[in-house]
Amino acid sequence: MSEEKNVSKPMQLWNNALKAVKGDSTTQLVEQFTAEMTLVAEGLCEDQARLRQAVEELRRGEDRTAQKFASEVEAIETAIRENQRDTDRRLDDMNRRLEAIESKQHNRKSKQLGLVQQLTILAAIVCGSWIIVTILNLFK
Repeated sequence: MSEEKNVSKPMQLWNNALKAVKGDSTTQLVEQFTAEMTLVAEGLCEDQARLRQAVEELRRGEDRTAQKFASEVEAIETAIRENQRDTDRRLDDMNRRLEAIESKQHNRKSKQLGLVQQLTILAAIVCGSWIIVTILNLFK
């Protein structure tokens, strides 16, 4: 019996050591661990669902911002085209007016030149007449 006692003592020590490591109820520990891991997994799943929702909201916000930006760019481009057309029209109008003014000045200059020529001819006739009259008066 003393041998059984000696053999059972190490076995008892071993069982006590296993009991200390394993605890009283392995099944209870497994269930507790499973419950805690389930709770963690559910929390992670909820977090992931919230993150997906946040990402989707951000995408929708980006889409709205991109559409707004595109429409603003289009409006600016339209305004630029309209301003360019208006500027082109004004420049064309100013060019026509300038050409008309230059044409009038050219006509006026040619008229003035013609008038100067006519006055020169008239002065030559008057001077020629005066010379002829003076010469004729000398022969009298």
